[in-house]
Order: sequence, then C-alpha cells, then structure tokens
Amino acid sequence: MINRFQTLLVTLALLMAAISPGLSAEPTWRHATAMIGEPKYPEGFERFDYVNPDAPKGGTLKLSEDGSFDTLNPIPAKGDLAVGLDLVFETLMTSSEDEISSNYGLLAEAVRYPDDYSWVTYRLREGARWHDGEPVTVEDVVWSFEQTVANNPQREFYYRHVIKAEATGPREITFTFDEKNNKELPKIVGELIILPKHWWESESGEPRAIDETTLQPVLGSGPYRIANVRPGDSITFERVEDYWGADLNVNVGQNNFDEIEYTYFGDRNVEFEAFKSGNVDFWQENEAKRWANAYDFPAMEEGRITREEPENLYRSSGILVGFIPNLRREKFSDPRVRQALNLAYDFEEQNRTLFFGQYQRINSFYYGTELASSGLPQGQELEILERLRDKIPESVFTTPYENPVAGDPTKLRANFRKAVSLFEEAGYTLRGNQMVNAETGEPFTFEIILNGPIIEKVALPFAQNLKRIGVDVSVRVLDSSQYTNRERSRDFDMIYYGWAQTLSPGNEQAEFWGSQAAAREGSANYGGIADPAIDELVREVAFAKDRPTLINTVRALDRVLLANHFVIPTYTFRKSRLAYWNRITHPEELPYYGLGFPSVWWLKGDE
Repeated sequence: MINRFQTLLVTLALLMAAISPGLSAEPTWRHATAMIGEPKYPEGFERFDYVNPDAPKGGTLKLSEDGSFDTLNPIPAKGDLAVGLDLVFETLMTSSEDEISSNYGLLAEAVRYPDDYSWVTYRLREGARWHDGEPVTVEDVVWSFEQTVANNPQREFYYRHVIKAEATGPREITFTFDEKNNKELPKIVGELIILPKHWWESESGEPRAIDETTLQPVLGSGPYRIANVRPGDSITFERVEDYWGADLNVNVGQNNFDEIEYTYFGDRNVEFEAFKSGNVDFWQENEAKRWANAYDFPAMEEGRITREEPENLYRSSGILVGFIPNLRREKFSDPRVRQALNLAYDFEEQNRTLFFGQYQRINSFYYGTELASSGLPQGQELEILERLRDKIPESVFTTPYENPVAGDPTKLRANFRKAVSLFEEAGYTLRGNQMVNAETGEPFTFEIILNGPIIEKVALPFAQNLKRIGVDVSVRVLDSSQYTNRERSRDFDMIYYGWAQTLSPGNEQAEFWGSQAAAREGSANYGGIADPAIDELVREVAFAKDRPTLINTVRALDRVLLANHFVIPTYTFRKSRLAYWNRITHPEELPYYGLGFPSVWWLKGDE
C-alpha cells in the first residue's frame, strides 16, 4: 500500500510539472548571467583575467573633461551630470570587459529567474554597506527603482516592463515583469543604480530632493567617495580605505588610485595644452589633424608620453553618428528629402582635407559588427522582411544601401543633380538659387545645432554644399547646457549625434527607434522615428530565441532604418587614440573588449 501510494504521489507530481511548469522546482541561484552562451568565469573565480592582482595602490590620477556640470544626482533627467559618479554608486551586478553581455554579482551575490523570465530575484551580499556604515538593504533597492522610474522618463521607458519591485526575503528583492520570454529583462534590472534611501530621506535634517539637481556630495557604496567639488570646474574622488567590496573577485586588481581628479575645460585646445604640460595624465584624442600633427612637443619627443591605438573598445560595439534631422518638422517628413541631404555630404573630400585619410564612412546603424546588413537580404533575414513587405520600402529587397560617393567635382555635381531631382519629386522646385515649396513658395531652410565647436568644421562644408542646391542652412554652436536643453525638448531642426550599440541589442532598441520613445522628450529617439514596421522589428529583436535569429532580425531592422534615410551618416575611426604620461600604466594585455580605464590602471611613478 505504501509503495502504491508513493508511486501515485510521484506520478501526480510529474503530471503537475508537465501541465504547469510554473509549479516545478524553484530556479537555482546563479553567480552570473550571460546573454550569449555561458559566463566565462565560474562560481568562486578569483579575479578577472585582465587585471594585475599585484597592482600598487596610491597616487593621484589627473583627468580632464569637456564642458561643465551642475548636478551630482544621477536620477532625474535634469542638468549636466558630473563625470565619474560610477566610482561612487554601485549596481546589483557588474560586467566583465573580456566578455559580451555577462554580468557578475556586485551588491547582489546571486540571482535567479524562471525559464520564462517572468520575474527575477536578487540576493544582496550581507556585508554590503554605504560609506556611512549603514547596510545596503532591500528597501534601498526597491526605493531606488521607484524613484528612478518616477523621476526619469528615459529610465521609466527602459524599465516599463517591470510591474512590481518588492522585498521577498530579508536580503531578497524580486522584480516581476508584464511579459514572458524577454531574456534581457533580468539583466537590465541588474544594472539599476542603487541609492541610499536613508540619506535622501534624512530624518536628522532636511530631506534631500531626489527629483532635483544637487551639488551636495552624495552618499554612495562604491570604491570612491566625493572629496571635493568646485561647481562646474572640477570634482575629486578619494578611494574609500574600508570599502566593503575591496576583496570581491570582481574588484581584485582594480580601483588603484588614491584620488581621481577631473578638471573641466570649455575649450578642447586649452584642454590639450593642459595635457601637454603634465596637468592631465591621460588623453583620448578625437581629432585626426591633432593626432597627425600636434604630438611633436618635448615630453613626447623625450619618451615621457606613450601613444597607443588599441582596437579593444570597438570589438564589442557598433556605432552610427551623423546629422540627424528632426522628423517632427514637416520639412523632413519625406524620405526623398532626407536622401537628397545625404547626397550633399562629401565625405571623401573631408576625409582627404580634414582627417588625413584616417576615417571610414559609416553605412550601417550597427557599423563595425556582425549585426550590420550588407548586400541583399537572404535566408531567415529575408523571411523576416517578407512578413513586413507592405510596410517597408521596396528598396529593402532590391537595392543594397550605399552612401553617395564624391571627392571630386564631377562626382559631386552628379550628386547635386540627383539631390535636386529628389527635392522636385518631393514637391520642391528651384527658383533662382533657392529651393522652395512648389505650392507655397516657402524656402527650404534649417538650422544645425552643435554641442561645442568640434564638429563645426564638418558641418560648415555640408551647409555650403547644400547652399549650392538652394538649401539655406545655418550652423550654430551652443554650450553644453543650451544644447542639452534644446535636444531634450526637441527644439531643433538638425543635430549631430549618434548611438553606440552592443553586440546583444535588446530592449534599448525601443528607446532608440520606437514610436513611444519618439513622442517622449528626453528619449534617445532623437530624430522622432515613428514607424509601425520598425516597432515590430524592435519587438522581434527583444524576443529573439537564439543568436542566429537575433543577428538576422537586427540586420533586417538595420536595412529598414537605412532605407528610410533617417540619418545622414558620417564617419568613424575603429580604434582608440590614447596618449598618457608614463607615470601611469596598465596591464600588458588590456581587456579584450575595453580599455579598463581607469579601473585596472595604476600609478607607476614619474619618468
């Protein structure tokens, strides 16, 4: 009888598990997550491979930054946030720089989620604490999430699938999602910045406004604290001697400088002079001409400065930068107009005269990665696009995307003729030397706003070329705060900006290209792309069942974005251009997908 009863119980359990997977055993705790394959580092690993565990601690690292800042509060989408605050604040999980999309426990020691990804639970480390000695609690995590989505529209959109964050144990926090099988949701929750609820809601003094900017040094839990602030001018971080996480495997060999100082500059040339004089230790060059011609100063010739061009940082990312027209303006609503604008951009001439032949023209929204489309769609990619055939440009199926080529007067004139023809097809005509609306007579004019003067030398020739086909364009250089305010409020005709892409695109694609993001101020959908087919492709990206499907879906999305001419793509350089004084150094091998700066670098001493 007992055996028959036991057999019945086992049979019933197996049946219930088969018809109700949710009633099966609880998911196991994991030390790490990975979007691609399995995490490289097993549970209990000692350190990341790319660090020097014997790196000496000490010294001051002097860095520079462009522009200014007016807030130390990372939550609201207000003001210009100071650089370096990731040294102060921590997240539940942290990434390694020699893997693609793997995260390991930081504030959380473990994570678990079911096979359908409908929720995720994080278990906090028992010893995690704030710089004032108070423990990091589940209440801090829940409060940080609630304040983030309440006070930052971009983050609210990013976390829109989280319907509940709640404490489910003394050290456990569970996030419940409104959909299943979205593999990225546990990962993006793990990247949430955690803030101390007790500090912001101080009972001993005036509560601090989490929804406002502040220049009061904020409390964190990370390896550094804010030591000194000169508003808009400089900020200094000091290493926390009794940092709770100093011996964690994800921190071994890192956070080696006693102090890290950032000084802000309003002029990039003045900033470079500060580097040359030794007042700045590290320089990442962004100007081809300066890299080619301006490194003949004494310290360089005497061997006291090292120059490198590592490609590590670009192995894990794609890029699109260029001139972005505001589609919310009626004048840019026709894709033929946007294509005509691209025909007036002469990359080849600029690469020869301005960039010393160092750059490549961008021809994909995922340029430099296996996700970039090329040729004509085939196989699974074609199948994905066929389902949307009546919603997307026919050129997706018939014509590979190619940027116009110029570089000499004959080719440029041919491009101009084609541009004028496209304008005419879109309802414009040349009257005298002016492109006007054929019905209303309104001139086609617009303004390009720039965040600082660096791109002015790129924008002005573009504007001059457009003038040759009757389009009057003005170029206006703004300071950082003006530019940020106008970009966030969509008060612009055209900007110069771009997007960086990971090798595992997911939910952030809706923030870049989705219709809901287009309607929201401050989103990363700068141009205002609102297209049902693109929305559908974005959703398919987020729910891709495996790596091949993800690749083909992203390539399909890339083709549709390109075919609509949403951006006039410009150029990129797929290496970092680094110069640094020899008093600082790094491990012999940098992490495969990054520079490890400044976390794995250290002070070697003056030379």
